[in-house]
Amino acid sequence: MEPFPDLAAMDDSDLKKLIDELTHDEQEISYRRRLLHGRIDMLRTELVARLQKSEGRSVLEEVDVDRLADILAGKAAPPSEA
Repeated sequence: MEPFPDLAAMDDSDLKKLIDELTHDEQEISYRRRLLHGRIDMLRTELVARLQKSEGRSVLEEVDVDRLADILAGKAAPPSEA
């Protein structure tokens, strides 16, 4: 992480630019965090399903795990800035 800038030395346009850059960084990090949480949730769900197997069938057989995996693998574009 970069050291905190000298705010007194920055003009308004530089300050606005820095705010915009940091806001963009935060949005990217937040998107990545949501992807990771989704993957963790899928893995935990699979683990629970394996532990709760009944009659040799997983409770996830009716869930479109491949589609969820594609979305969480980053094949879905992050939200664009408006």
